[in-house]
Amino acid sequence: MHLARLSTSQFQRFRDFAYAKCGIRVPDNKVTMLSNRIRRRLTARELDDFDAYYRLLTGPASRRELEHFLDSITTNETSFFRTPHHFDWLKEEYLGEMVAQARAGARPRSLRFWSAGCATGAEPYSIAICLKENHYRLRDWKLTVVGTDISQEVLREARDGSFAPRALKCFEGPKELRRHFVSAEVEGRWQLRPDVREIVTFEFHNLMQPMAQTPFDCVFIRNVLIYFDRASKETAIKHLIDALVPGGVLVVGPSEGIYDMLQPLQRLNPFVYRKPAEDLS
Repeated sequence: MHLARLSTSQFQRFRDFAYAKCGIRVPDNKVTMLSNRIRRRLTARELDDFDAYYRLLTGPASRRELEHFLDSITTNETSFFRTPHHFDWLKEEYLGEMVAQARAGARPRSLRFWSAGCATGAEPYSIAICLKENHYRLRDWKLTVVGTDISQEVLREARDGSFAPRALKCFEGPKELRRHFVSAEVEGRWQLRPDVREIVTFEFHNLMQPMAQTPFDCVFIRNVLIYFDRASKETAIKHLIDALVPGGVLVVGPSEGIYDMLQPLQRLNPFVYRKPAEDLS
């Protein structure tokens, strides 16, 4: 089977469908990319053309195929400790503040983190490593890290906890890697140690929907909302803020384009914003 690119009307139809489902607007210059990725699904499902695939995708038994389609429009490249000063802040300033509050009896000895749009898991596992490296200060604390994404495929990879060298560029050679990883059975890959993996759980979540979990002390949203238009960003930001406990903090990436949407929050530094102690919801 050989098909040309999506026609203008077909591209617009698939693009509108993607936007309605997850808030991501596929750019105008991505016709070839989207055509190529949908063509793979035609082969997998033994379909003859793009219109047949659209009918399948929008039909009554489309849930599983929807997962494949959403996988095709998202970018899941990620690496450990991306934007290192965010994690320096976490290890030093943030954890120091939380420990001091607990010692003063101002908060419970527990912390909940949410990594939104976590891709294959490097970000939530980086948070978990920060917590493990502070195990003396956090002894007897209940620590939870939740990673979510709209792609079931990358969530399966994240749960596996195995990473190629390109995701591990921040570590200075095998000696440093072995503090938290062991060599994986697949040559060249590294497997996270169980004491790191046990802190993190992974779940499907669409940022266009509220987060149905116990509120979080700290939420990371980085290199995710760059794919959203303004209306979608505003919806996602509302859900992120609603998912914070009063006094919780939101950690944002440098390219999200959301700084003028964070007025309900107090700016602590260029990438950390705190929800007021009185609940905004």
